[in-house]
Amino acid sequence: MGRDRLFKVGGGVAKTYAVLTVAILVQATGNVFLSKGMKSIASTSQIGQGELLSIPYQAVTSPMIWIGVALSIIFYVLFATALSWKDLSFVLPVISLEVVLNVAFGSWFLNELVSSKRWIGALLIAIGIILVLRSETRTVETGG
Repeated sequence: MGRDRLFKVGGGVAKTYAVLTVAILVQATGNVFLSKGMKSIASTSQIGQGELLSIPYQAVTSPMIWIGVALSIIFYVLFATALSWKDLSFVLPVISLEVVLNVAFGSWFLNELVSSKRWIGALLIAIGIILVLRSETRTVETGG
């Protein structure tokens, strides 16, 4: 068994980065839809005894929430695909770029006030992602 077979890295670099990029964008966009949908429900509901049961119904019938859920499903398919090609210790930190995008998307699309501390935290996450991207990954092939 040669070194190439033992340390086989599946999926080309460009293909992996493309899948991860789409996954990150899809997840961050899905989070915006979910947040907007849930905030819409919360703003229209008076949380009283009779209204408590209507919240799940409103959530299930909200197009915004359905779009967010659909995008989350697409994200998990892409995430699983990336995991089949690369190490978890590579894919998971790279996927965390979605957290940075969530901060930006929350500010841009949801008009959230994002503090400087939150932006600095997002910047630190981005620096960590750059370090992970610059690292070498090796996936040990298992099975025959």
